[in-house]
Amino acid sequence: MPRLAILEKEKCHPDKCGNWLCIRLCPINRMGDECITKGKDGKAFIDPEMCNGCGICPKRCPFGAIHIINLPDELCNQPIHQYGKNGFHLYNLPVPMFGKVVGIIGRNGIGKSTAIKILAGQLKPNLGQELEAPFEELMKFFKGTEAQIYFEKMKKGQVTVSYKPQQVDLIPKTFSGTPRKLLEQADKRGKLNEVVKQLELEKVLDSDISKISGGELQRVAIAATVLKEANVYIFDEPTSFLDIKQRLKISKFLKELATPDVAVMVVEHDLIILDYLSDIVNIMYGKENCYGIVSQPKAAKAGINTFLEGYLRDENMRFRDYPIKFSSRPPMKLGDRPSIIDWTGLKVKLGNFSLDAPKGQLKRKEVVGMLGENGIGKTTFVKMLAGVQKPDAGSVDCNVKVAYKPQYVEASAVIVADILRDAQTKYEIELMRPLNLGELMERRLDHLSGGQLQRVAIAYCLSQDADLYLMDEPSAYLDVEQRLGVSKVIREFMEAHGKAALVADHDLLFLDYLSHRLMVCDGEPARSGIIEGPFDMGEGMNRFLKDLGITFRRDQESMRPRANKLGSQMDSEQKRTNKLYYD
Repeated sequence: MPRLAILEKEKCHPDKCGNWLCIRLCPINRMGDECITKGKDGKAFIDPEMCNGCGICPKRCPFGAIHIINLPDELCNQPIHQYGKNGFHLYNLPVPMFGKVVGIIGRNGIGKSTAIKILAGQLKPNLGQELEAPFEELMKFFKGTEAQIYFEKMKKGQVTVSYKPQQVDLIPKTFSGTPRKLLEQADKRGKLNEVVKQLELEKVLDSDISKISGGELQRVAIAATVLKEANVYIFDEPTSFLDIKQRLKISKFLKELATPDVAVMVVEHDLIILDYLSDIVNIMYGKENCYGIVSQPKAAKAGINTFLEGYLRDENMRFRDYPIKFSSRPPMKLGDRPSIIDWTGLKVKLGNFSLDAPKGQLKRKEVVGMLGENGIGKTTFVKMLAGVQKPDAGSVDCNVKVAYKPQYVEASAVIVADILRDAQTKYEIELMRPLNLGELMERRLDHLSGGQLQRVAIAYCLSQDADLYLMDEPSAYLDVEQRLGVSKVIREFMEAHGKAALVADHDLLFLDYLSHRLMVCDGEPARSGIIEGPFDMGEGMNRFLKDLGITFRRDQESMRPRANKLGSQMDSEQKRTNKLYYD
C-alpha cells in the first residue's frame, strides 16, 4: 500500500516536545535502524520507505506535526510533484480545455495553487524526484491523456499562459505607480480601453495602486491578465474582495473569454459563481497540507453536487464522511421572541457619503444576513450598531453587550492561545473543534494564513460575553467546506445560547445556508446607501436581485441555490411571478 510520511515543519518543535520525542518513540529506531532522524534544518526527517505505519509518532507528537498516510491502492505511487520526501504530494492534474471554462473546487491546502502553477509553467513538476522532470518524461507520464497533449503543445510553444495569482494584495508591494501604468505595460492585445470599460476601472486608472481597495485591485489584476497575449488564461480566486454584483459581472466577462482557440481555468470557492461560470469542474481532495488528488472532469452541475455529497461514484472514493445538505426553509416564525436591538431613523454622513437606515430590529436565536455592493455602507451600519460609529441622527435602542468581528483582521506577534483562552475554556466542543483550531494554538497570528486568521477571529468574536454578534465578511479566505462549517457553527451558537448575529457577506450560498432573515443594502456606492429590513429570505432575495436581472432556483438533487440561464423558461417564469430566488 502506498504510504506518505508528511512533516509540517512549522509545527515541529524538537526543543519543546521532550527532546526529539518522535525519534525516541519510533519502534524501528529502537530496534537500531534509522526511520526518524534529525534533519539538517533542525526538524525531524522521516524515511517513508523505512516507516511501517505503526501510527505511534503522529499520535504522540504534541504539536500534530506528523502525518503517516496510507493511500488507496489504486492511486499511482508516483506523484506529479512533491515538496521533498516529507512534504506535500500532488497526484494528477486538471487540464484546460479550449472553448470551455474549467473550474477547480477543493479545500484550502489541497494543492489547487500548485496544480495551476504547473499548468502555467511557473512551477516545474518533479514527478516525485529531486530534480525537475523534462517535457519528455511528463509526456510519457501522461501518455494517452489530455495532459499529454497539453504538455506537447507547451513544449512546441503552441500554449501561451496568462496567470492571475491568488494574492492580489501583494501587487502594491512589487509594483509602484498607477493602474494605468500597470495595464499599459500588460496590454499586448491593444484592448486596454475596452477591458477597462468592461471591468469598470475608469475611476481608479490614475490612482496610486497602493491606495485602491481590494475589490479594485482584484479587477486590475484580472484586466492585466486578460490583456496579455495568450490562449490559456488561468485565474486563482478571481472573485475574492468583490461584491455579488461585481462577481456576476466578472463571471460573465470570463465566460465570454473562452473561445474555440482560448481555454479558461478558474479556482473558486463561491459555489454559485463556480456553477454560473464553469462548463467543466475538477474536484480536488486529500488531506490538507499532506497530499492532494485531482478527480476526473465532470459537468459543472454534476461535479458540484458530487463535491457536496463527498463521494466520487465513478472512482469509488469517499473523500468526506458526511454530505453537505441544503434545505428549502419556510419563512422563520419569530413569534414572541424578544428583540435584542432596535434602531430608528439612523443617519450618518462621512465626507461625500451618506447612509440611511430607517428602522429595524434583531431578535434572539436568529442570524440575519446583509447583502449589498461594496461601498454601500454595510460596514458603517455594523459599526453604528456596535457603538464604534456615532450616528448624526436617529437612535439605537440597545442595552446588550456587542461583539464585533471587523472586515479586515489584523495580524500581530500575539500567540493564538492568548487570544482564544476563553474559547478553549468555555467552548471547546462548540467552537474549537468544529473550527479546527487546536493545531493553531501555539502559532503566532502573523504566521497564519488568511483562512486560519479568519477562523481565529470568528472564534474570538463568538467567545466574547455578548448578546449580539456583528460579523463583517466572515467567509473571506475560507474554502467551501470551511464556509459551510462556519455558517453551521454561527447558526447553532445563536440558537443554543439565545443570542443574535448580523452577518455581512458577499457569498449568496453562504448566506442562504446561514441566515434566518436578510437585510438589503441599496444606493450608489461611495455616494449614498440605504439599509432596509430584516425581511424573510424570499422577500429579501427578491429585493436584492431585482435590478440584477438574474433568477435563482434550487437544484432538485442537492437543494443548493443555482442561477438560471438568462432567457430560459425557468428564468422567464420566475421573473413573471416575481419569485426571483426560491422555486
